[in-house]
Amino acid sequence: MFGDENTLIAEINKRDDRIAVYDDVDGRFRDRLNTQTGSLTITDITTEHAGDYKLQMFQCSFSSKAFRVSVSARLPAPVISTDGSSSSPPSGSHPNPISNQTAHLNITQLCHTCSDSVHCCGPTEAVIRLVLSALVGVATVIILVYDIRSRRAERDQAHIHTSET
Repeated sequence: MFGDENTLIAEINKRDDRIAVYDDVDGRFRDRLNTQTGSLTITDITTEHAGDYKLQMFQCSFSSKAFRVSVSARLPAPVISTDGSSSSPPSGSHPNPISNQTAHLNITQLCHTCSDSVHCCGPTEAVIRLVLSALVGVATVIILVYDIRSRRAERDQAHIHTSET
């Protein structure tokens, strides 16, 4: 339950194996509640989700627990580096009592375009390099097979000469 009105936001009935989510209560929790693990998770939490929460459990007896959730500030997006170095948080930022935050990544922001033509190539150059690599591989196999057959022929020829004498 949430708030002073004890608004029901989720219900888990283990005996009937039933989970109900009431996330459309005044729209505050819409598409933010997840109970798949048996725990209640509120995603993308904001200051409008701050307040009093109550957990009521009915087993052999009734018990209740109350929680107060405070959201002091939105955390900045994490700094993501592709060169392996880490960066410290910006000055003036303070740790917040929030356990985790989701950051959505855009691959075009993480993969940089190359200005150095030695390490980058276009699709045509990539195909040419691939074809040349394949030709070198085929030539290597042909030379290896020729060498094996030549050695086998020399050995057979030497074997014929030794058996004639």
